[in-house]
Amino acid sequence: MNTPPLAAGNVPEFLTAEEAAELLRVNRKTLYEAIRLEHVPGVVRIGKALRIRRAALLEWTAGKGRDSALGSRK
Repeated sequence: MNTPPLAAGNVPEFLTAEEAAELLRVNRKTLYEAIRLEHVPGVVRIGKALRIRRAALLEWTAGKGRDSALGSRK
């Protein structure tokens, strides 16, 4: 299935993991690991499907400042 790129007027409220990884500019596996560690807000599971609320993701990354958006290693 070939989906169109996420243009400003074509952005859904919920993103797939692939779309969220593209938005964050990270590898999809990196995003899945951050979700597993519960570092990512707005994650909704519908059966086996995973969706991420776009607004929660953008608010979360905006508030991270210098820290990595996917959690800092301490």
